[in-house]
Amino acid sequence: MISHIAFEIDTSPPPRLDKALGRDVPEDAALSRSRLARLIADGAVTVDGTVVTDPRFRIAAGARVVVTLHEAEESHIGGEDIPLEVVFEDDDLIVVNKPAGMVVHPAPGTPGGTLVNALIHHCGDTLSGVGGMKRPGIVHRIDKETTGLLVAAKTDRAHHHLADQFAAHTVERRYLAICYGVPDANDPRLRGIKGTSFESGNILKVQTLLGRHKTDRQRQAVSFTNGRHAVTRSRILDPLGHPPCAALIECWLETGRTHQIRVHMAHCGHALIGDPVYGGRRKLSPKVVGEAGVTATAGFARQALHAATLGFEHPVSGAFMQFEAEMPIDMCGLLRALGGKG
Repeated sequence: MISHIAFEIDTSPPPRLDKALGRDVPEDAALSRSRLARLIADGAVTVDGTVVTDPRFRIAAGARVVVTLHEAEESHIGGEDIPLEVVFEDDDLIVVNKPAGMVVHPAPGTPGGTLVNALIHHCGDTLSGVGGMKRPGIVHRIDKETTGLLVAAKTDRAHHHLADQFAAHTVERRYLAICYGVPDANDPRLRGIKGTSFESGNILKVQTLLGRHKTDRQRQAVSFTNGRHAVTRSRILDPLGHPPCAALIECWLETGRTHQIRVHMAHCGHALIGDPVYGGRRKLSPKVVGEAGVTATAGFARQALHAATLGFEHPVSGAFMQFEAEMPIDMCGLLRALGGKG
């Protein structure tokens, strides 16, 4: 099936064809700049009846543009019948509660068994196509061993709008985590760590640059000279132990960088329990958390991190939607073992 999008270039267009199309293509078409660039290269764009494949083509106001869209192709990624906990689904998007151990997107090391494989199977023919292919539009990710909420687009339009919200940092994302120590404003050590500060309400703010580790490309590292701007805030929900030696905390992101919460909490000395990359293996005293607490902490095999809250504007209706996912069983068990209310 083939469809055509026809429109005229408005006054004072950008000098390049690709930029002019990005400005003037009808919003309902929901064609991203990268998708438009591919369509130009594929010969799917005509200007005043002539096919133009050069994105630098100089276009004039009033030019008649026709973009030809073919039916979305089948994805090269195969669908797999993997159980999903679907929190919400409509014609435009799907929200799932991802379990621990599931990778979001196929990669050389994990070609199958991913969330994308599961979504392709689950959504089937309801995927109208993202970027010209029948696949879910992934606009954000959470780590393999992190649990919790994730939204994926089922249409180009939804993908475009959701991606814009994530880029503008208007999406609400709150996480529950269990960390070593208690990140309290009364701790003078924290105030001496570069990049950390406290806001009213005993809210810890960590603001640094984040980039690839110099020697381990699988890790991220804090920097103050190179990397991408990253801001994490957290507050204490439940101090754990007698006296407290760990805490259930709520974290929220101003930015969304790879491993951000894990790296930032480790930077300020409050690594997440179970984190195999950034946490280390600290020994808690049985006098403080009991033998059950020591055993549960030592045996917790993943970072204690859960994406609990996800809020965004629906890409079609414009309504604000917010979803909550309860803390998973393993984190609840850890919390109870440490004396909290799991």
